[in-house]
Amino acid sequence: MGGQVSSSGSFPSLPDTMNTDWMSALCPQLWDVPIHHLSIPGSHDTMTYCLNKKSSISHDQSWLLQLLDKVLPCITRPVVMKWSVTQTLNVTEQLDTGVRYLDLRIAHMLEGSERNLHFVHLVYTTALVEDTLTEVSDWLEQHPREVVILACRNFEGMTEGLHEYLVTCIQNIFGDMLCPRGEVPTLRQLWARGQQVLVSYEDEGTVNRHGALWPRIPYWWGDQVKPEELVHYLEHMKSGGRPGGLFVAGINLTENLAYILLHPSKSLKTMTLPSLPYLSRWVQEQCPGPGTQCTNIIAGDFIGTDAFTSDVIQLNEKLLPC
Repeated sequence: MGGQVSSSGSFPSLPDTMNTDWMSALCPQLWDVPIHHLSIPGSHDTMTYCLNKKSSISHDQSWLLQLLDKVLPCITRPVVMKWSVTQTLNVTEQLDTGVRYLDLRIAHMLEGSERNLHFVHLVYTTALVEDTLTEVSDWLEQHPREVVILACRNFEGMTEGLHEYLVTCIQNIFGDMLCPRGEVPTLRQLWARGQQVLVSYEDEGTVNRHGALWPRIPYWWGDQVKPEELVHYLEHMKSGGRPGGLFVAGINLTENLAYILLHPSKSLKTMTLPSLPYLSRWVQEQCPGPGTQCTNIIAGDFIGTDAFTSDVIQLNEKLLPC
């Protein structure tokens, strides 16, 4: 992708529809850059586009919220849904727009069958984990030079047996596509080995038992309502130096109870969308690479509503010599 520098000093954004095969379209000089030094778009809480409106509240939530859900479900659940949905595109559409980091919050529902694993964000999804991983695998088969990072997290209600079951599913679905744990690879190395999937897994014991899994990827989560405060947090994290491997800077805003009570007609989407131009300017100022102030994966909400993925991908041009 040979972007030209605009008069403002930034690279022009590409339409997200042009990003389906962006990794294979990178300048060959970038094929030998370890992927933790590239700029990679990600989606925060990837699977919230399919939250189940009939689902009970997650068992990890406070006893008060669970009580309100039982006593006043007709009031509680619509409010929870408004503030739980962070994405509207399905996983295939997110991949098509250029997302290459998927934030997968996995849970076993107490009310579910023995091995049916779902995703969760306050409530549970209609989608099953195994079906979603298969969807990702099918997409990758159609895009053999694209690489996806799967961050498996949360693990609500997961026993050691369920962790082993999930790892078996991952291995069976992706097979030789999996890149085993080791030195962070370059795109050229991954392509030569036919590997397209890195799985980050937040349960340390399971990681220690399986060489196919990578340890948890640090996620800079600001927990802020206002974009200015979120950017202040991200800049503070950068001042302390980037982690040594893959890591995520999250540009996702987070509501709090006071904000919800003061804005009863709003939702996470209506809170987020007006702030996207401000957050986009911060994204466009970033630079990937090995430097202490450099970024790597940048994850956001409501993928597809602006040029976020294009902005993140275009940062890779800054790695090229002038």
